[in-house]
Amino acid sequence: MHLPPLITDLALILAAAAVTTLIFKRLKQPLVLGYIVAGLLVGPHVSLVPTVTDEANIQTWSEIGVIFLLFSLGLEFSFRKLIKVGGSASITAVIEVGIMLLLGYAAGRLLGWSAMDSIFLGGILSVSSTTIIIRAFEELGVKGQQFAGLVFGILVVEDLVAIVLLVLLSTLAASRQFAGMEMLGAVVKLLFFLIIWFVAGIFFLPTLLKRTRNLMSEETLLVTSIGLCLLMVVLATAAGFSPALGAFVMGSILAETTQAEKIEHMVKPVKELFGAVFFVSVGMLIDPAMIVKYAGPVAIITVITVVGKTLSTTIGALVSGQPLKPAVQAGMSLAQIGEFSFIIATLGLTLGVTSDFLYPIAVAVSAVTTFTTPFLIKVSAPVYARVAAILPHRWKTTLNRYSAATQTISAVSDWKLLLRAYFMNIVLFSVIIIAIVLLAAYYVLPMTGGNTPDHHWARIATALVTLLVLSPFLWALVFRGATSKASANIWRQKKYRGPLVLLRMLRVALAVMLIGFFVDRFFSTAVALLVTLGVIGLLLVMSRRLQTFYTSIEARFFSNFNERETRVGGINKQVLAPWDAHLAVIAIQPTSPAVGKTLQELALRERFGTNLALIRRGGQQLAAPGGTERLYPGDVVTVIGTDEQINQLNRFLEEEAGAPPGKSVSEHDIVLRRYLIKNGMPLLGKTIRQAGIREQTQGMVLGIERGGQRILNPESTTVLEEGDIVWVAGSDKRLSEFFKRTTA
Repeated sequence: MHLPPLITDLALILAAAAVTTLIFKRLKQPLVLGYIVAGLLVGPHVSLVPTVTDEANIQTWSEIGVIFLLFSLGLEFSFRKLIKVGGSASITAVIEVGIMLLLGYAAGRLLGWSAMDSIFLGGILSVSSTTIIIRAFEELGVKGQQFAGLVFGILVVEDLVAIVLLVLLSTLAASRQFAGMEMLGAVVKLLFFLIIWFVAGIFFLPTLLKRTRNLMSEETLLVTSIGLCLLMVVLATAAGFSPALGAFVMGSILAETTQAEKIEHMVKPVKELFGAVFFVSVGMLIDPAMIVKYAGPVAIITVITVVGKTLSTTIGALVSGQPLKPAVQAGMSLAQIGEFSFIIATLGLTLGVTSDFLYPIAVAVSAVTTFTTPFLIKVSAPVYARVAAILPHRWKTTLNRYSAATQTISAVSDWKLLLRAYFMNIVLFSVIIIAIVLLAAYYVLPMTGGNTPDHHWARIATALVTLLVLSPFLWALVFRGATSKASANIWRQKKYRGPLVLLRMLRVALAVMLIGFFVDRFFSTAVALLVTLGVIGLLLVMSRRLQTFYTSIEARFFSNFNERETRVGGINKQVLAPWDAHLAVIAIQPTSPAVGKTLQELALRERFGTNLALIRRGGQQLAAPGGTERLYPGDVVTVIGTDEQINQLNRFLEEEAGAPPGKSVSEHDIVLRRYLIKNGMPLLGKTIRQAGIREQTQGMVLGIERGGQRILNPESTTVLEEGDIVWVAGSDKRLSEFFKRTTA
């Protein structure tokens, strides 16, 4: 009986993968390396074991592996995470990626490689490995430490940058030269489709999953999720992008739904199976002779990766306002390359634009840096201590003050708020309107037969339906935000009324142009002019109804977007420098010794040095609770302390209660903020009590840095002086409003 080669090959590679991963698990090494070694063994370059015969089929399976790998990364990504990581992680990631792109390109050229090889090398070195870092953090037990939050934020931004790199490198490979306009066109095209996919996905998919929840068993949810993933892969490919982009986008859209964790859990076995095939296929392409031949470049590029990524991330973190310790620790944690690097290297091979030696070199560098990552994370704290001991005191003081100044909230001008809102409105609604018009003209119209000369009524009906769909977005483009508070404040200043009217007229002119663009797709030029005037008049007459219609659409979108956050909650983790304290959220277990005791009896500050900022109890949130407040089973508390202090608190709960320590969860939006007291501020010269920070923000002052001295948990009678760096924990919104008033 004949057995298809595909089944034989799959049996071979999965058996080899099983054996090697068991060995690597025993040796406490990353499983990814085991898969690569398995691929090396069953590949064409090693004859110790039987070799895969049908490499083309295995390559297809590995492409499916890339799709599921990117789909899973998207499920962990989510656009909300990108919003939450803030400027610090974004700035750090952009600086790190930019420096590594330049270092990679320069290294390739110095080694005598072609420009295309050097560009792809820069892309390979620019993205760190999420898989390897998460595994290392879990094994070393540092996932809850302060610098880990910065690292995860950087990884989120790097994932998005990697997707952009895939698009740009594909464009570059197709043109075989650096064409600025083509690259810009590719980025604009990517942004256009990302906006459309994201808006449509968030508007429809959460509602679909919510309304079919009672019909969704685990089986149907898994099939639906994978079906949506592959559908987006098809759409992305049809739009001229890579399948990986489509999988990542669908994962990030589903990550905003309340079913995200369940989908991620169910997809995990599928992802791990096909992911194993992908990493085995990576190993199959390795030629040991090639690695031996290029041992010198492998060593050089490994050093560039470790040193370059450590320094570039540290520099980026310092520029973004992070203190020195988390900056150094984050830099040493990100000093490796991984799964995205393999995908970029595979892209170069697939498109036939890179040399044969680049791929095995990338895999070899990844293997070496995978081994060095846990060691670098371990020694990052001692390295920081050594650097801090060497740096002059003046430099450290300057870094601390710069870090505080970058975090200080300053008053945002009305013009800045208005221009930002107008820009977002114009980009978002223009993209939506153009997408609807193109969809109607190139897909709906041919389906109705309206593109033929003898079907005028079909053309008119399609145009009317399209106009009905467009109308709320045309109204929003012209009128949304026109009567905002910032706009009203500017209007009261007569000298600025002219520029404000000009901006409003610009929105009207753009709307007229888009209406003309829409009508021109359906009618001749003469008819289009008349119809455009009619549409403008209709928008003015039905403005109130369109406003109501649009408001309901916007409410539905934000309800879907915020539903998971509302149900799960969220916490913005910040670092209290220079004390190295940070936020941790702990669930109080029923067997905890803290149950039934008041905060005064527990004396958490006196015993562990931690401050309790918030108690969440059911639907209640008790900010800055008093000493008479008791803790009950199920309470979720937000505490502030150093890694050591929080670990001691967890050990106290574990040792005395005989239960596992309270696990971290995501909860209320409590943040740590630092503010620089400047000359002319109303807070200057007042005591903490007189400043009314606790009463007006429901927050607490945790520390003051004054003249190089640190005052932890200052008394309420402490007077605020010029140059003080004040650390406060509390509600992000309340703190922002309070300090905007006091800095205005």
